[in-house]
Amino acid sequence: MVVCSVNRMTRRCVVNLVCFGNRAVTQIYGNPLRPLHTSVCNNSSQPKSGFKPEKVAVVTKTTRYEFEQQRYRYAGLSEEDLKQLLRMKGSSYSGLLERHNIHTNNVEHIVKSLRKEGIEVRVVKRGEYDKEVVRWADAIISAGGDGTMLLVASKVLSKDKPVVGVNTDPERSEGHLCLPVRYTRAFPEVLEKLCRGEFRWLWRQRIRLHLEGTGINPTPVDLHEEQLSLEQHSQAHRITTMDSQRRAGTLYESFSKPSLLPIRSLNEIFIGESLSSRASYYEISVDDGPWEKQKSSGLSICTGTGSKAWYTSVHSTFSLTSNV
Repeated sequence: MVVCSVNRMTRRCVVNLVCFGNRAVTQIYGNPLRPLHTSVCNNSSQPKSGFKPEKVAVVTKTTRYEFEQQRYRYAGLSEEDLKQLLRMKGSSYSGLLERHNIHTNNVEHIVKSLRKEGIEVRVVKRGEYDKEVVRWADAIISAGGDGTMLLVASKVLSKDKPVVGVNTDPERSEGHLCLPVRYTRAFPEVLEKLCRGEFRWLWRQRIRLHLEGTGINPTPVDLHEEQLSLEQHSQAHRITTMDSQRRAGTLYESFSKPSLLPIRSLNEIFIGESLSSRASYYEISVDDGPWEKQKSSGLSICTGTGSKAWYTSVHSTFSLTSNV
């Protein structure tokens, strides 16, 4: 998900939809040629020949166990301290470690299967995934769940570089954007079908975002990684201080030129305040229409892929709500 944190949202943002998107493996055929994945799209295409990449990047998710380890690493906590802390929070240390091991074993299975076919493999964590990794790889495998798949797709700017999602924890993760779960432990079958051309490509629409105005941070920040440090709190304090200076007229801001963010959104874009407790004040214009002032919790703009995810929860009206 692309999150655009905007301070006081008095600037104007231009959002452009693009028709090109990621090429993703959506259907793997069995024998006879029967689709094992139920999704169908008019934009899907049958490959004319098989596909065997020479270099593959495997991007792995950060498990909850790894997240908790990294989160408290700066405090100098031992593994025993971490167990006690998780117990106080109502979490199971052994349960987190078990899910972590399941994910790790499935990633190793994917990597071994690729290398057995003579494919060069580079394994990277989500925090190490950047444009250099994308440039190096002929194809990218997302090893995690839907969140990892969305992250991987967001940094692939070329419409011709395929992305394959593998759910590495099928019992706990939905994996709607990933291959059928039976292939998690049978990944050699996937490689065989790719080589024989027994699959279909699906072109998914994504969103790109141009920003222009004042006070815009030119360097994107990964909010997932921000949770691993206390920097987010000091950053929020600086934002509040800058707002006070702006109101007092003591802060000078330059107006930036339109800047295209180096990411593409496969599910949705949310535009809101850096501090989620604040209301968002903004002006909005659609299709070069008149500008209108609004106040809300923010804006959510989604693609077809994201239409059944967070967007559905945001605008749905349930019977309990309507009867109150």
